[in-house]
Amino acid sequence: MKRLFGMKRLFGILPLILAAGMVLSACGSEDKTYGEQKEQERNVVQSFINRNVVMKMGADTLLDLGKIKVITEEQFEKQDSTTDLAANEFVLFANTGIYMQIVREGAGKRIGKGENRRLICRFWEYNIMGDSLQLTNRLPNYATRPEYLNISNNSGNISGSFDLTMPTGSLINSTYGDTNVPDGWLKSLEYLRVGAQTSDETRIAKVRLIVPHSSGHSHAIAGVYPCFYELTFREL
Repeated sequence: MKRLFGMKRLFGILPLILAAGMVLSACGSEDKTYGEQKEQERNVVQSFINRNVVMKMGADTLLDLGKIKVITEEQFEKQDSTTDLAANEFVLFANTGIYMQIVREGAGKRIGKGENRRLICRFWEYNIMGDSLQLTNRLPNYATRPEYLNISNNSGNISGSFDLTMPTGSLINSTYGDTNVPDGWLKSLEYLRVGAQTSDETRIAKVRLIVPHSSGHSHAIAGVYPCFYELTFREL
């Protein structure tokens, strides 16, 4: 990623960005059937994948990603569950419609069966339907407000909730009312080695996702829109 843009300026207008993204997502959907909305979502995701992805806000560049190359789960497994960054590969999990690119696997360990972990997550959320940054806790003003996650691996099934007991609360919860971590986020944790906090960015697990509404948060589910995420995870 080249750079995150004008952070101080963005902080002041973030609520407006969020509202605009939500309005654009809902626009034109009221008269559509659920099947038509899902078809629209698939088309928007396919268009996003096929274009040379440069996400902007005004004149500022959020992310210059380039054109995405989609690989199958079989190819992903042959590559030892890695994605080639030079080729800008994303693996498609066909049963969920989630696309994932592992930017950094991390220098810790995977969440084992029967294990409970507490993680710190920073993210930005890009509304693909609205073509806009929708929510982020990566602004300097949010430096003390990461997402705290309680993660469990029950017989290979990873689940998680936002820790609402922390004094800083949860941005996802305060915005969307969700208590559970979106399924799309949880899917990525199957493949990451999350370690302790460190100032060495090369050791921090980092992933990019395209998450359809069915694996997203409650507002995405209700609005039938997909989001692009860039997430980092550290152990608390």
